[in-house]
Parts: sequence; C-alpha cells; structure tokens
Amino acid sequence: MDKPDNPLTPSPLEDHLGFWLRFVSNHVSGRFRQLLEAQGVTVTEWVALRTLWAQADTTHAELIQALGMTKGAASKVVSRLQEKGLAERQLADGRAREQSLRLTDAGKTLVPALAALADTNDAHFFGHLPAAEREALAMLMKALVQHHQLKDLPTD
Repeated sequence: MDKPDNPLTPSPLEDHLGFWLRFVSNHVSGRFRQLLEAQGVTVTEWVALRTLWAQADTTHAELIQALGMTKGAASKVVSRLQEKGLAERQLADGRAREQSLRLTDAGKTLVPALAALADTNDAHFFGHLPAAEREALAMLMKALVQHHQLKDLPTD
C-alpha cells in the first residue's frame, strides 16, 4: 500500500484496507442474507431472534438497543416476528404498561437452525484459513470495534 509519488494522483482503490473489508463483508453478508431469506427471515429479524434467544424476557428498550433502531422500527420487526409465530409480547411482571418479548416454541426451534447457517457461512468464507489466522482476524476486528467504540450491530 504505497503512497503515490505525486500527491495529486489518487492511490489505487485496491490500496485501501476499507475497500477489502467492504469487498469481503458484502460477499459474506450477502450470502448469509440469501441463506436467511430461504428460511423466510431477514438479517434484522435474525439479530432480533438471536437477541431474544440470549435473554429469555427482553424489554422493548433492550431490543431497541441491541438492534440500534428507533422504537417504531424495532416494533415493526417484533410485529413481523409475531406474524410469523416466532416471538410474542407479554405484559411484564408487575408493570402494567411495559411488555416483555420472548421467543415462541417455533422461534426457539428456529434460532439454532439459523445459527447453524451462520456457522456454515463462516466456514464457507473463512474455513480455508488455519485456526490461528481466523482467531487473529477475529481479534483484529474486535480491536477495531473496541478502539472506535462501535456499538450498532449490523442489521442490514
């Protein structure tokens, strides 16, 4: 990644790490999106389902934070999951105006199958790399996230 001799000459596109990150990311996430869509689920719905899996009773506020969305957008995601029979809203214990969100039995069955698709997708793109290189790549990505204090989960 050499700098051009003439400062007015732009560096080649391929000299930018961001180009390669985006190139790989687009292909990894595009294939995963196709795998999910074949199961009738969007990437955003997958992130919501995985969030609900990790925490049995989740509030709207917790899901909004996890998805990095507005209240209205997150509510639409939950409504779509309800229509698909994958999640449900219930009144929160002792709080008449607050609802908790949880997976239905169908949602609990689907999440491990979708997680297996994520594992398959990772193996497709990164399985040829030795374990040490995969671990190093993951550590580098996590270090970038931490350094830049990135918070919003990728949902699109």
